[in-house]
Amino acid sequence: MKLFARQKKESVIEAPVVLDLSGENLKFAFERLLGACDEQGGIERFSYALQVRRDAFKSSFNFKSPTIPGTATFQALCAYMPTVRRRIAPYIEHSEKNKILKQALLILQDGAENVVDADERINKFCSAFPKDKEHRWVWDLACEILHGTDPERYPLMCRWIWDTSTNTGVLREIWFSENLDHVIIDVSNNFETFIALRQELSKYLSENGVYRDMLQVVDLLQAQIYAGYICEHGSTYIRADFTNPEDPMMHIRRLLGLDGVSSKGRSRLKTIEGQSVQFDTNNFLS
Repeated sequence: MKLFARQKKESVIEAPVVLDLSGENLKFAFERLLGACDEQGGIERFSYALQVRRDAFKSSFNFKSPTIPGTATFQALCAYMPTVRRRIAPYIEHSEKNKILKQALLILQDGAENVVDADERINKFCSAFPKDKEHRWVWDLACEILHGTDPERYPLMCRWIWDTSTNTGVLREIWFSENLDHVIIDVSNNFETFIALRQELSKYLSENGVYRDMLQVVDLLQAQIYAGYICEHGSTYIRADFTNPEDPMMHIRRLLGLDGVSSKGRSRLKTIEGQSVQFDTNNFLS
């Protein structure tokens, strides 16, 4: 059984476009998010942190004229991608694999201003890498770059938002069903689904008093929702990278990559040997 996979059962929910979300679950998650943020300076503080993260990506990638950031810059950005940073080392440190990565990055960026072929672009990117469980992170890499560079066009589409292969993610945690443990949510993990999810969450937030920084608050809310799943169902393996449960924002920061680099320059990006990559925090995006 795959890690975090829900056991497949006989009932199937079919919802290719319309998302049937639980208002009660959303209310609970939103209240938890506000409470956790209030203890650490307010939700505005974390919204600003996400904007800074976005600016780092926008200064490094260009959809109009595809570019490849330098090694130091790319390493720094990887530190802000939690499901990528512990697995990407071979594609940074091995020259042949690095060539594959760079070519795939150019393909991903080329024409990315047009979201019509978003799914095709992501699939082409992923096809440059081996199709095995050790490379499932490449999907997240593509989605993190697209969302980080242009969050208005591209919503969060990482596997922790929705993963059809394991039937887990944010979408499941807020799905409306009287017996959710006994159903499979038959919703594709395509661009249309992620856009629909963001629209639904934006609508909920606007109806509950959120009128600014909507993109950032949507991301924070989704991280709060999945953080609840980690706390409730996370195995020992998960908790190894999501420790310190006393901090109510820890899981949220890690899911969104806000814990990427410490004040001392120690990164969560790992080398092949498993050592942390060190950055000059005064100039780590140069």
